[in-house]
Amino acid sequence: MIDHRNALDLLAAADTRRAARRRFLKVAGGGTLALGGISLLSGCFDSGDDDAPNPTPTPTPTPAAVTDSDILNLALNLEYLEAQYYLYAVNGSGLAANLTASGTGTAGGSVTGGAKVDFSGDALVGAYAREIAADEAAHVAFLRAALGSAAIAMPNINISGDASGAFTAAARAAGVIGASDTFNPYSSPENFLLGAYLFEDVGVTAYKGAAPLLSSKVFLEAAAGILAAEAYHAGLVRTVLYAKGIAAPALVTAAGKISDARDALDQGGDTDQGLTGSGGAANLVPADSDAIAYSRNSRQVHNIVYLNATGANQNGGGFFPNGTNNPNPTLRVGLP
Repeated sequence: MIDHRNALDLLAAADTRRAARRRFLKVAGGGTLALGGISLLSGCFDSGDDDAPNPTPTPTPTPAAVTDSDILNLALNLEYLEAQYYLYAVNGSGLAANLTASGTGTAGGSVTGGAKVDFSGDALVGAYAREIAADEAAHVAFLRAALGSAAIAMPNINISGDASGAFTAAARAAGVIGASDTFNPYSSPENFLLGAYLFEDVGVTAYKGAAPLLSSKVFLEAAAGILAAEAYHAGLVRTVLYAKGIAAPALVTAAGKISDARDALDQGGDTDQGLTGSGGAANLVPADSDAIAYSRNSRQVHNIVYLNATGANQNGGGFFPNGTNNPNPTLRVGLP
């Protein structure tokens, strides 16, 4: 059996060494370096037709090479968000400080909002919420341990259900509530599920999109394991919402509006899917015609969690008011 944490620590160190060698080779010899679909071109040629010196071209800034550690840190941002939401919903408090404060990047992030949900009227949803909360906290702990000293600290997170909170802004933008109304995901089990629905499909598609960018099989195996867990969570949330929607159709309608809003935010076309398909049939697995889940790239994910419909603000907003916490500047705004 693979010891994931020891193996990932070793690979993270190797990843750093590889990046340093690539930077050296780029400066020393020019040429082309391709990583994760990004080509970094260096070197120039002159025709040799005359002896006059060519003017030195103005260097064009190039994106920083993206490593496996960078990609897992991007995932860690989302795990912080999900873990805080679920933990507050079930416990009234979030992650322990030793899982948030230390790390690279901007340290000491805080959580705005969050409250305990009264699940006494729906013990089943309460049980689901507790299990998912434990899973998300474990994902944070695992990624931090795997990344070691490369792990990011938690950024500032807004999970408020107040009038000025991120959930209200998202619900207004989606048309789930009116322009002057407030959406509080902690006010009922049903609202809690809608809040979870907003996050879960994003997490699944983000991991799916990141998978081809990972070069290490051990990193890929770890990410695939988390993706599978997130897919279980997303399927559960969608199933429970659909079942409740039989007696309360407004829930299915609200989920459809959230789906449409995610499409508008990520600007990736009409790929997101609500809880029902043609003729009102259940659509519990959002997938393509081959029943394969679709992907989002990191820029699309950022647009959704920043509630950034135009793509103009790449520095933060919504659930991450000051942006995600990524040491690599390429990932602060998201890969296209």
